[in-house]
Amino acid sequence: MTKVLVVDDDFMVAKLHCRYVSAVAGFTVAGVAHSGAEALRAAGRLRPDLVLLDVFLPDMDGVRVLRAAGHATDALFITAARDAGTIRSALRAGALHYLIKPFSQAALHEQLRHVASLRTRLDDLDEARQEDVDQIFGARPRGSRELPKGLAAPTADLVDAVLRAHPEGLSATECAEAGSLSRVSARRYLEYFAETGRAEVTLRYGGTGRPERRYRRLG
Repeated sequence: MTKVLVVDDDFMVAKLHCRYVSAVAGFTVAGVAHSGAEALRAAGRLRPDLVLLDVFLPDMDGVRVLRAAGHATDALFITAARDAGTIRSALRAGALHYLIKPFSQAALHEQLRHVASLRTRLDDLDEARQEDVDQIFGARPRGSRELPKGLAAPTADLVDAVLRAHPEGLSATECAEAGSLSRVSARRYLEYFAETGRAEVTLRYGGTGRPERRYRRLG
């Protein structure tokens, strides 16, 4: 069983997340915490495999909690924080993924199943090939090993983080706002992700004018 620690300052939300976790085979709720200090004590006592972690806690933010915990556990952020700075900080702290509230039960279940898949894959490996590592980290575009001229890895990582934070998909304008980028720059990276199979494009038709291109991360 994968032991999960649920951390959220809202008691009812924490209870809901516990119910979501308990509905997934192979996962069990090991404990619940409602503050950063309580989360750190619980993590030390319970040794969970995964922490569902909110950013907004009464005594410290969730990113600080994850950094203080070190690398003792994996973390999945579940939060209303949408700014690119927080998303970037969560990635740098070692978060596996980042779900923005409100989200569906299916979205959380998908992430939990992904965590289970990663754990199984790592347990089955004695010595990894590069393609094994690429699949585990999900860091390389499918169609290319190198970014084309004019695209920078840090910006690509930022756009990728924004896509991860919006699993329902978003437009180039929305991506630019979330990542503090120009719309032209966001569109270039999104189109590159679409060309290399890292994202899919759908068209949203309005009343008049050209349809809006919307991008959703794959994998």
